[in-house]
Amino acid sequence: MSSLTVVVPALNEEKNIDATVTSLVPLLEKVFDDYQILVFDDASRDRTGEIADSLAVKNRKVQVIHNPQTMGLGYNYKKGVELAKKDYIIMVPGDNEITIESLQTIFQHLGEKDIVVPYTNNMEVRPLYRRLLSKTYTWTNNLLFRTNLIYFNGPVVHKRELLQKIDIRTNSFAYQTEILVKMIHNGCSYVEVPIYIKERTLGKSNALRMKNIVRVFKSTLDLLKHIYFK
Repeated sequence: MSSLTVVVPALNEEKNIDATVTSLVPLLEKVFDDYQILVFDDASRDRTGEIADSLAVKNRKVQVIHNPQTMGLGYNYKKGVELAKKDYIIMVPGDNEITIESLQTIFQHLGEKDIVVPYTNNMEVRPLYRRLLSKTYTWTNNLLFRTNLIYFNGPVVHKRELLQKIDIRTNSFAYQTEILVKMIHNGCSYVEVPIYIKERTLGKSNALRMKNIVRVFKSTLDLLKHIYFK
């Protein structure tokens, strides 16, 4: 059997973070020999950090990292990779978006390839403008980097020993794109798996803030330089 590190970034997710973590635990205990959950409170202005701390008190396998200022999704993932001690690494958002059934499906494919790449199979639960942006982003990345992925931003599962060799440069939402492009260009194999997400009913997504879009654009330029002009 194997072990798993779960990186859980959370920014102002007081309404979702408890459900995210508590729903994960029974599945992890069922599927894996061991696990660790790293919750990153990204300088939330609500009770996210307080709730996360209470979860860590109840379960010694939960560790909470409090960022003094908001650092971004990519930064939290990078720090999670640095702190990871288990065989595999996955990022599960603190918004409780991913269904437990989908996570179970993802875990069933561990070991088939170097990377498990999930793609959202029910994008209709998201607003039309976000679906259009997602399709454009995927098409553009596949064109620029000569890849053929259905989706870049899902809860990808990596082997820790391979992931910790990658230099993750961006702190933006494009962190997983950077990782996947670099690993695929390095010859890593992958399997794509369809998953389903929940419609967000509590809290507000931070994904499409202008500063995040700018960071993604800059990350794409940096990745182009790395792949073609390094």
